Amino acid sequence: MNHSDLSYASAKKLSTMLKQGDVSALELTSHFLDRIRQLDGPLNSLITVSEEHAITAAKAADKALSDGTATPLTGIPLLHKDIFCTKGIKTTCASHMLDNFVPPYDATVVSRLNAAGTVTLGKTNMDEFAMGSSNETSFYGAVANPWDTDRVPGGSSGGSAAAIAAGFAPLSTGTDTGGSIRQPAALCGITGLKPTYGRVSRRGIIAFASSLDQAGPMTRSVEDAALMLNAMCGIDDGDSTSADIAVPDFTTLLEQDIAGLRIGLPKEYFSNDLDPQVSAQIHAALAELEKEGAKLVDIELPHTHQGIATYYVIAPAEASANLSRYDGVRFGHRCDDPKDLMDLYERSRSEGFGDEVQRRILVGTYALSAGFYDAYFKKAQQVRRIIANDFQRAFEQVDIIAGPAAPSVAFKKGEKAADPLAMYMEDVYTLSVNLAGLPGMSVPAGMIDGLPIGLQLIGRSFDEQTLLNAGHRFQQRTDWHLNTPTLAGAIS
Repeated sequence: MNHSDLSYASAKKLSTMLKQGDVSALELTSHFLDRIRQLDGPLNSLITVSEEHAITAAKAADKALSDGTATPLTGIPLLHKDIFCTKGIKTTCASHMLDNFVPPYDATVVSRLNAAGTVTLGKTNMDEFAMGSSNETSFYGAVANPWDTDRVPGGSSGGSAAAIAAGFAPLSTGTDTGGSIRQPAALCGITGLKPTYGRVSRRGIIAFASSLDQAGPMTRSVEDAALMLNAMCGIDDGDSTSADIAVPDFTTLLEQDIAGLRIGLPKEYFSNDLDPQVSAQIHAALAELEKEGAKLVDIELPHTHQGIATYYVIAPAEASANLSRYDGVRFGHRCDDPKDLMDLYERSRSEGFGDEVQRRILVGTYALSAGFYDAYFKKAQQVRRIIANDFQRAFEQVDIIAGPAAPSVAFKKGEKAADPLAMYMEDVYTLSVNLAGLPGMSVPAGMIDGLPIGLQLIGRSFDEQTLLNAGHRFQQRTDWHLNTPTLAGAIS
């Protein structure tokens, strides 16, 4: 098998090859490490490469493969978004504030994927503290989109999306607070799933907005996302928001017929905010699901556009509280030679946090202040309930909801950096899903001028299975998820 075949093979295919002895875990790991070394320079998708840890894990995987104790993910190379605590591996959240932080423990997601036998290759770049939609706020520099290095990969999980699209690993973790798995997945042409809030433990994920953050898989195919989700899910006593609900084997029903599946099309998702070319591609994708027997139903989510204002009160307010611990005393960057305690606080936080993080902390602190709590934070929570009720009513008519994951293809670097409001509009189709705590997924659904777009599917709470089933059937009919970018310097 040649290099390109390995680089873009699915985790399912690689698992079969490992079990048949066609390739060893050590050979596979070495291949991807070499590819990262050779090709990641212009992409900047990784912050840390953990070669020593990877080699050790690969050798352990080969032992498990030889003695018959392997799982479906044993020996499969994996990347973690640099928001997950990884024992002995630097975890920065792409911030100067945590530039030297090496956690003493693994996040629950990391430990579960380790237990499944995956091999961690490194940590991916991201927007600082997961705040951004373009991966331009990272302390370590912007990430480039592999399809066009002058364009952004989306954010905040842009490094994970770019790395999967570039063939640096078959699997990566991401986190989604307002679209940060689904939007970069769409812009980079990969599959990204945000599970129901509470489905996956948040323990060991550096917090941005605690009521919104959720970890999920970023992969090339829906089948691989199901495999990865199997290992990630489940109740965790270390996370009080972790749901005590049974975890199915998400791979078993992927092939199930979707005839009669009712797919809702919100009129608000196909408004003037949406690029007409993207709209045409989304409708073409939906026609493929109709050929599988699904039925399209027009619905309304009338408070969709209130989602942005609601999110940008709640998320910064929670961020203000979560990031208050980084004060130069116990956690995070400490300034040099502080004159007094106030100087220590001010300079440590000013030096440690980037502009977007500071902007959101200021907005959040204002919204939580005594004179404005009722007018802003409390009101936003009330609108959040109204948005959740919109979805609840819609799911009385349909089984899943479909639409675009992003309003346009990947935009140029710097194009929206000076206009925060324009940047925030990138998440217009994804934010409400987080506010309602629902599962959502983006799958590759077309190309416009050489750039990918994503079809978003939204499900009922804890019904990831229906999303995965519909997404997999779509990928059985189409080959958009098999498209790969041409990387400068790549070997065949």
